[in-house]
Amino acid sequence: MPIPIFMYHQVDTPAPRGSRFRALTVDPRDFRRQMTWLKRLGFTGLSMRDLLPYLRGEKTGKVAGITFDDGFRNVYVNAMPVLQEFGFTATNYFVSRQIDGSNEWDAPVGVPYAPCMSKAEMREWAALGHEVGSHTLDHVRLPTVAPSEARRQITDARHELEDMLGSAVDAFCYPYGGENGEVRQIVEEAGYTNATTVKRGHARPQDDMLLLPRMTVRRHDTWLHFVRKCLMG
Repeated sequence: MPIPIFMYHQVDTPAPRGSRFRALTVDPRDFRRQMTWLKRLGFTGLSMRDLLPYLRGEKTGKVAGITFDDGFRNVYVNAMPVLQEFGFTATNYFVSRQIDGSNEWDAPVGVPYAPCMSKAEMREWAALGHEVGSHTLDHVRLPTVAPSEARRQITDARHELEDMLGSAVDAFCYPYGGENGEVRQIVEEAGYTNATTVKRGHARPQDDMLLLPRMTVRRHDTWLHFVRKCLMG
């Protein structure tokens, strides 16, 4: 059965109309409604770590992946309590050099400031059963940098996050969806077991586990849009 993997960024009151990437901020009330629909449709929301046996065909069941890019604090504040209430787990991909920082990578294009989780918040996220994934050191476009820099961004981020957590970090997400054959190879050599992209679609067991597709959830998605993404891709 094809498996939807949902991609979120921020869960907060959207920035003022006209703000860059405003569509990637989902209102907390809408997030709760979406998790309610997921449960109502019979899905269990899972982190990539918990989803992997289903993706590999080792387990069967009605499951969906829940992922958050960038490690924003508003996910800790607004999304985590809802996940706990529904008994879901999720993966958050952290930019390791912005732990207790902000979305500095967005500033050059005018995206409003948003703080990222602190180390203590990230650890609590993990302690409650959610997964910490890697999103590089600095949120760079990997295909545009030298291979040596791509390797540093991918490999060192994993080591830094593991040092902060005291446990393995196996999930990776390509910033901006930027990947190619060489970048994918570096991700594999760095020891990650799975990686997600921004390619649209549901994941299947025959997919490359280091190039998994996802379904983006946007601010303006209605309940019907979300249900369609659950069932149809």
